[in-house]
Amino acid sequence: MSDIEKGNTDHNGSLRSPRYDIEDHEPRDDALRKIRTAGGISISPELFEKIYLTPKNQVKGDIRATVGNPTPLGILGFIVTLGPLSCQLMGWRGSGGGGAAIVGVMYFIGGLLMIISGVMEWILGNTFTLVVLASFGGFWLSLATTLVPTYGASAAFEPNDPTNPGFNSSFAFYYVFFGLLCFIYLVCSLRTNFVFFVIFLTLSLGFCLLAGANFQLANGNVELAGRVQIASGAVFFVSQLFGWYLLAAQLLISVDFPFVLPVGDLSRLVRGASERKKDLPAAYSLLLPASNDDYVLASFIAAQCTYEALAKMEKVWSKSLDGGEEKQAIY
Repeated sequence: MSDIEKGNTDHNGSLRSPRYDIEDHEPRDDALRKIRTAGGISISPELFEKIYLTPKNQVKGDIRATVGNPTPLGILGFIVTLGPLSCQLMGWRGSGGGGAAIVGVMYFIGGLLMIISGVMEWILGNTFTLVVLASFGGFWLSLATTLVPTYGASAAFEPNDPTNPGFNSSFAFYYVFFGLLCFIYLVCSLRTNFVFFVIFLTLSLGFCLLAGANFQLANGNVELAGRVQIASGAVFFVSQLFGWYLLAAQLLISVDFPFVLPVGDLSRLVRGASERKKDLPAAYSLLLPASNDDYVLASFIAAQCTYEALAKMEKVWSKSLDGGEEKQAIY
């Protein structure tokens, strides 16, 4: 009999299963740490939302435990580009040009990093964060391309006119619809956190102001356009400040810092449809339609049941009147 078998036999001589003694092999804390690491790690919905800026969802596999969190990279590209642009819109220290001086930043920081981050969010299955980061990455790339003189965007109109009404009025609509997109993001962010909500609130207002500045410049109101542009820069500056705070909060979590920055979880305030459905009785939840076709089917069934009930009531009351006595039926 081998030494291992000798050490693992009971008093009857039967072979016992080998026993791993923690104290004989390694310190207890190290062993427990390995046990916790080997098992699955469950992330709370609040922490998940804080890390990925989207409500917790279910995806197949353990891809989130394999790759890093790309969300801070996208936030970095956003704030490092929006910050200088907001200062230029306000004309600080003699700056200006509407972002022409940071075209390279728009390409390789704002555009490239946010597109990469958006693709990684797509791999992780985070739809909302994917759409937000990828759309802003496309925005920075398109804005940078428009500002490059080689592409001749403004030269196609009245380049010799300082107000260039055709170009400014046309490009203002881009800001209008991007502001509308940010408003949709604003509504969706009610399921994330307060910091993200404020970012989209200020972005929606900032794009509307920037569109107004372009419209006023196209109308020849140069002084008013300048004031509105400064206001848009101030709003964007507030937005990027909240972005810096959000980036710091996520990076502190990534390095397991002793304390974390609160972001104001809103997922408990605005509960999801799936969470509300779980609180309903099982029999009632089955009646909730899941699509437009289910709405039509449910309406048809309800109408048919109502018709049959009325027909039965009419039949009962007819018999009651014919018999000369009052009868009641309960259905």
